[in-house]
Amino acid sequence: MGWTVRDIPRLDERTAVVTGANSGLGYVTARELARHGARVVLACRDRERGEESLERLRAEAPGAGAEVRVLDLADLASVRAFAEALPLDRLDLLVNNAGLMAIPFSRTADGFETQFGVNHLGHFALTGLLLERLLAAPAARVVTVSSLMHLMSDVDPHDPASGARYNPWTAYARSKSANLLFTHELARRTVEHRLVAAAAHPGYSATELQGKGPRLAGNRTMERGAHLLNRLVASSPELGAAPTLYAATAPGVLPDSFTGPRVLGVRGTPGPSPRARRTRDDTASARLWETSERLTGVRYDFPAR
Repeated sequence: MGWTVRDIPRLDERTAVVTGANSGLGYVTARELARHGARVVLACRDRERGEESLERLRAEAPGAGAEVRVLDLADLASVRAFAEALPLDRLDLLVNNAGLMAIPFSRTADGFETQFGVNHLGHFALTGLLLERLLAAPAARVVTVSSLMHLMSDVDPHDPASGARYNPWTAYARSKSANLLFTHELARRTVEHRLVAAAAHPGYSATELQGKGPRLAGNRTMERGAHLLNRLVASSPELGAAPTLYAATAPGVLPDSFTGPRVLGVRGTPGPSPRARRTRDDTASARLWETSERLTGVRYDFPAR
C-alpha cells in the first residue's frame, strides 16, 4: 500500500515551523504535524487568514499545540523580524513550503523578481536565521518543497532572478531548481552536523497556486481552466502533502533526498522522485549559495565540530 500519514510517528516534544501554512499543502502539513504531537508555528503572510486556519486546525485536531506568526517571504525585513521574535531555543523541523507559481512579473520589497525572491531567497534567509536553533536540536530536518517543473529550466548563473528576460513559467522552474540546489548545498555543509536537509514535491495537487497566476494576470478564462483541471485531474492537498510529511517525519530519510508521488511523479504514495542531475552539481550549488548570501545579507555560521 505504501506510506501514508497514518505512519507518522509521535512527535511529542518537537517543534516545527511551516511556511505558507494558511492553506493547501502547508495547512495539511501543519495539521498533521500537530495531530501527531508537534508544537507547530503556522508562518503566514496574512495574520487574519492564518488565524482562520488555526481555528480550523484546532477543530480538526483537538488539543493541537499550534500558533500563528506573521512571515512575509517577499520582505527580508519581515523574515528577520519573524526569526528574531520566534520564542524557541530549539527547532526540530523547518518546512519551507510557501511559494508562488507562474505569476506576472513583479518585485519583492527588496527588489528581487518575486518568484525567485519568495520561493528561494526568502527561504534561504529564513533557514540561515534559524540555523542556530536547528543545530541545537538532536535530529533536526529542513524540508524544502520543490517541483517536477524544475526540469524545465536551470538557474542562470548570470541572471539567477530571471530579471532580464522574464517568462513566468521559466522563472518558476528556475526557482524550483534553486530549491534543489539549496537543499544539495545545505546537505553538504551540514554533513558533520545532526541535521537532514531534504526536498519534496506534491506532484499535481489541487491548491491555490494554479489559479493565482492567471488571476493576477487578469486572465479569467485561464483561471477557470486551471480550477477545472484541478477538479478533473489533480490529487487532493491531503495526498499532495504526503511527500513533504514523509520527508519531514519518516525514519531513515537521507540528506539531499527528493521525495514525490510514486506514480509518474504525479500521484500516489511517497517515494524517490526523478531529479535533474544538475541539481546535484557541487559547483552550481556553491555558486548559488554565495549569490544568495550576497543578495540576502544572511550568512550561515556553522560551528566547528
